Amino acid sequence: MSTSRAGTPAQPSDLVDIAHLVTLYYTGVPDADSPEWVDQQVAFGTSGHRGTSLKTSFNEAHIEA
Repeated sequence: MSTSRAGTPAQPSDLVDIAHLVTLYYTGVPDADSPEWVDQQVAFGTSGHRGTSLKTSFNEAHIEA
């Protein structure tokens, strides 16, 4: 499955702010009282755990647990 953009340079909107992502990894803390709690939990799949620091579902607190 390919798209019309296959083989072309990435657009600025495709890129991730790595500094922001790393900051969230170390500072983000899951909040069990939050309505988004389900989104903040780590999911486990065949390749290990899945999540993103952008949703507080992959951060230092999850690794330490």
